Amino acid sequence: MNDALSRFPFPFKKGTYDYYANNSIPLQPPYSIEVTPAYQHEIHLKRRLLNKAHSRCYQSLSHTEEAQWEVVELVLHHLTAAYPKEFLLHKEKDNWTFINQLTGEEERFVFGDAASLPFEPLDFVGRHVQEDLILMMQRDAELFLEAGQLCFPGNWSLVFKLGMTFHEIHEPIPGFFERGAADKIRTFLLHMEAGRPWMRNNWSLTAGNFLDTFPETYHEWGIHRHRVTVDNAGSLIHLRVEVQKLFRLPGTQGILFTIHTHMLPLKQLVRQREWLHRFTQVVTQLPDEIADYKGITPYKQPLFAYLHKQMEGEKEEKNEIRQ
Repeated sequence: MNDALSRFPFPFKKGTYDYYANNSIPLQPPYSIEVTPAYQHEIHLKRRLLNKAHSRCYQSLSHTEEAQWEVVELVLHHLTAAYPKEFLLHKEKDNWTFINQLTGEEERFVFGDAASLPFEPLDFVGRHVQEDLILMMQRDAELFLEAGQLCFPGNWSLVFKLGMTFHEIHEPIPGFFERGAADKIRTFLLHMEAGRPWMRNNWSLTAGNFLDTFPETYHEWGIHRHRVTVDNAGSLIHLRVEVQKLFRLPGTQGILFTIHTHMLPLKQLVRQREWLHRFTQVVTQLPDEIADYKGITPYKQPLFAYLHKQMEGEKEEKNEIRQ
């Protein structure tokens, strides 16, 4: 398996589609971030998007500042612990110096003093990691999305979702409530403990290699859904996997979601034959309403034809070997 495939978080452990199973597992090692070979490209893209459309990519409510500082502390400590050659952190009481060797930047600030930073704390630290950072606050036995830096959304709007409860955020998902998944996952999140982080994978398909699929820019990326053919499906369709890591913040009791998005074109996925088999089984079992929700319906037929062609090609190779 080549490097790109070996690093890719292939999400299907078996060849069946499960309706909204809570696939969260304890996070080991307990780091909120991951630095990949795409770091420079994705950090550049993140910052360009933030400069171009800041309000689309960053939102916060004023009372989240304390939790934002908790995120700064957590993320910077994880960066320096996991990648000590690339990231350095020096602390003299509240005077902190963060050095990012990969970008050549040195940031000096007073921890807890937002005026010492060029951006809000969450927005500041998010510019040094590939992950999107979503902050949900808990009060009155409910979770509210109240801050986030979201540059690589899977077709959802931070501006629209800000202030919503967990149930309100997930209301558009077909079958999510009827099958009881919403209440189970919400209960799981409400009972998360500080010091016991979790992770889960979420997957979808994208026509085109677009990390930044905002609803507001659908006219730029959504048109590719109608350009898929059997001949270009391998290069145009990408399996999009979000590695979501969940941390309870010990002070404010907020929950940090870090979301690292990985993209793999199907022409690379099919090289791993076991993946091809599982992926084909899962996508061909998708209920129509889920295919609609994931945006697959416009190119479902050329996708299936492409996968069938790959499976038939494998059978022919095996027959030739036997002969």
